[in-house]
Amino acid sequence: MTSPIVHTWRLLKWGRTLARHGALRGIERDPNAPLRLRRLLRLARLGARVPEVPRYADAFEALGPAAIKLGQTLATRPDIVGEAAASDLLRLQDAVPPVPFEAVCDVMRKSFGRPLDTLFAHIEEIPVGAASIAQVHRARTTDGRIVAVKVLRPGVEEDFARAIDTYEWAAAQIEPMGGEIARLQPRLVIETFKRWTARELNFTREAASASELAESMTSEPDFVVPAVDWARTTGRVLTIEWIDGIKLSNRAALVEAGYDLPVLAQVLVHAFLRQAIADGFFHADLHQGNLFALPGNRVAAIDFGIMGRIDRRARLWLAEILYGLITGNYRRVAEIHFEAQYV
Repeated sequence: MTSPIVHTWRLLKWGRTLARHGALRGIERDPNAPLRLRRLLRLARLGARVPEVPRYADAFEALGPAAIKLGQTLATRPDIVGEAAASDLLRLQDAVPPVPFEAVCDVMRKSFGRPLDTLFAHIEEIPVGAASIAQVHRARTTDGRIVAVKVLRPGVEEDFARAIDTYEWAAAQIEPMGGEIARLQPRLVIETFKRWTARELNFTREAASASELAESMTSEPDFVVPAVDWARTTGRVLTIEWIDGIKLSNRAALVEAGYDLPVLAQVLVHAFLRQAIADGFFHADLHQGNLFALPGNRVAAIDFGIMGRIDRRARLWLAEILYGLITGNYRRVAEIHFEAQYV
């Protein structure tokens, strides 16, 4: 069990790093933050040269893989961190400095337990994407297929274990401070983060999720789920069909290529509603970095580490909420929120 001294030392180091990048300024100036917490943050930046414009992504990047993953999560919540911070943190979704290629190959060799040339004819050294947990390389299999190979970063499991251990300890210290911090339930947030991160660190589970989603989406031919290469997949390496498309985040390229943007939006919304309401099993990380436009105004999804399941009762509530919003029956929408105990 990690001692409070070790946790405190880690938090001081992390706080100092965040302060140097100006990433603590928002909390420090927030009147809703507990006074004791604001005093601790002022102590962390004592003597530091704080930039005028906070560099949130750089700060989380400097703290390591677990912090990067947390930053990716916060990038989806501008309602909590603000528009400017969320926009800056978006860079962490797929633009993290890559691990050296030889280190990636070493992870693959150990995971497969055999020489890589028995599985792949060629692997491109420069990754096509690098994130907190893994990075992706384009490769050609020995039977001539082009695939995407997702490889777990070396040492990432140990780094996450240490960091989350301290996150849990810190959440337990600040939640009793009350106020806005207590309302945000930091202990529950970190517990959820820990649970989903553990799922993402197991690529066999991700491969199973991709296969299950592909099977359930056969009735949506315009929503593409890449096929898993099970012969080249382990707990630390995931090999899937290569998706040759344009990221939905690149709007200019989509327009230049002649895509019908309203049709792409319709395909995506329709596919998600089928997943969430009809099937109850859905891709829970559909940010623009994980979505590609394919010829014929089709949409392809990647990265199946975070999936969600909804029971039948919750699906009925969700359907009623959506119908109420469309028809303007806002009273019924409010009633459902109370019936479902969402409030």
